[in-house]
Amino acid sequence: MTFAKSFASAAATVLAGAALCFVAPGTAQAADPCQLGWSNVGPRTCEMNQLRTAPVLTLGDGICVGVLNVEGTAFDGPLAEYTPAPGATHAISLRVSQGFSPLGNWAPTLLACDVNLILDWHNLDTGATGSVTRFIPANNTSTYPVQDVVAYTGPGRVQLTARTDKPNLPQTTEVFVP
Repeated sequence: MTFAKSFASAAATVLAGAALCFVAPGTAQAADPCQLGWSNVGPRTCEMNQLRTAPVLTLGDGICVGVLNVEGTAFDGPLAEYTPAPGATHAISLRVSQGFSPLGNWAPTLLACDVNLILDWHNLDTGATGSVTRFIPANNTSTYPVQDVVAYTGPGRVQLTARTDKPNLPQTTEVFVP
């Protein structure tokens, strides 16, 4: 095959691929599910707001200490099939890890402790309240966070307080759930 034929073949492939992008763009309909971390195209807005609390310092049984990092996404939903809460709407999905900032992944987990995260929430617009408890193993650093903590808060301004079932310094933040 000559260089000219090879170049022409490559150019035709690129043009055909570009034409497909313009002819059949990916579209999402209003009823399509959200995929957190993905962009939806078309009328589906899939509104999301990010949140993060200050680290929750905690003690455990004996001499262990813990630093819980809580971050997540408030969304309108409904979430897609392969997400922490398929079909969930107007809620908050959280990722929780242990680690000593700023060391993050490199923090030693030798003295860290298994704790129960307690997430108290209060929807400031509707008055609804709730609490979610989730076991967080000491070895769940930011490389392997616990990702299935979901608070079904409903839409509005929501105040979150993250604490543990052991002596701790709780942290509070506020987020708007679309």
